[in-house]
Amino acid sequence: MAIGDIIVGIDIGSSKVSLVVGEVNNFNQVELVYTVEHKCKGIKKTKIIDEDEIANAIIKSIQDAEKEAEIKINSAYLTIAGKYVTIVQNSITKTIKDKYAGISVKDVSSALLQVKDIDIPDGKSIIDIVTDKFILDDGRIVDDPVGNLVSSFTINAQVILGDRDYIRQLSNICKKADIDIDGIIPITLAERNLILDTNELNDNVMIIDIGAGNTEIGIFEGMAFEYTNTIPLGGDNITKDVQMVLNISEEEAEKLKRQYGLAMKSYIDNDNEIVLNTVEDSKNKVIKSSELIEIIEARIEEIFTLINKDITNQGIKPRINNVILTGQGITNISKSDVAGKVILNIPVKFATGRLISTVKPEYRTAYALVRYIAARPFAKSVSSSIDSNSNENFFTKLMDKIKEFFYS
Repeated sequence: MAIGDIIVGIDIGSSKVSLVVGEVNNFNQVELVYTVEHKCKGIKKTKIIDEDEIANAIIKSIQDAEKEAEIKINSAYLTIAGKYVTIVQNSITKTIKDKYAGISVKDVSSALLQVKDIDIPDGKSIIDIVTDKFILDDGRIVDDPVGNLVSSFTINAQVILGDRDYIRQLSNICKKADIDIDGIIPITLAERNLILDTNELNDNVMIIDIGAGNTEIGIFEGMAFEYTNTIPLGGDNITKDVQMVLNISEEEAEKLKRQYGLAMKSYIDNDNEIVLNTVEDSKNKVIKSSELIEIIEARIEEIFTLINKDITNQGIKPRINNVILTGQGITNISKSDVAGKVILNIPVKFATGRLISTVKPEYRTAYALVRYIAARPFAKSVSSSIDSNSNENFFTKLMDKIKEFFYS
């Protein structure tokens, strides 16, 4: 990245669209220029159901940002749910023609092109490459091999594939919003460096991000991105359960969930009485707090059970040492980490990464996306476009932009 680069990140969630504009300052850190969000129900159960609603939310967000930051935004990076992502592990060894000249940028460029040379399944497209380690022929492991005097090096990487039909939908949405797509990044991959603390970055961890309508899971073994998926349940499902079972308004259900939020009935100190104010068939109905907690507990148990089933079926569960829990749909419900530990049988804790408190929860994923892009190794260019437009085919342009992530 270069000082002054402006990066625009957009996270399309199940309840809102969040946009963050960040600028690389003199200390090579991302400085927030503007953040904005607009409610949006264009995604349901991980599927895009209303392209126009999403496009309109993006348009409003961009207009707000342009007015406040006094810039013209023509492109942005987007997040993609784990459900539409496939990770292919690849490793290649590159021989250096002249070891006394050292590894060159061209050598790394050539190696990255070789890493991308895989059989791509039908319906998939390459959207990202994650280099997790370079191993020199003398056994040393380095983040950047350029300049080392060796005869060869091996690159271990993950080739990230996206569902082509879903990418086309994103492309259609951005065409309607009159912006280009700079790149598409899996949610948990973008969040990793923001959510995890220093020790967790080198551990085998699973990130669980429980949002409004979806739960994202991402599994990392050290720097390697191993697996990601989406469970189509979140905090809104808990609210709807409370609303339906108690026959109250959605607003009161959300308020009660936040006020009495507890994931396990066994941790109730006092089983207080709660007066319900919006019951349709009676006024001022009274229930015990344990009745409310039972409803919350059942849905949280289901979410963790589905996660457990997924990682068990993938055969990856035995390799996970710790689980890091985050997301607006769960962080206000006490003992959710304990509930997760009981069901998953793996240590679970709420995210404590020092950077997680640097931005409000509603913008956290979009901000994490901007930080991820700013820190990309071996990128040709990361800055979003704020001064050009083109009538070139959106999908073709998207694929070309993704290619520019890497040396060419």
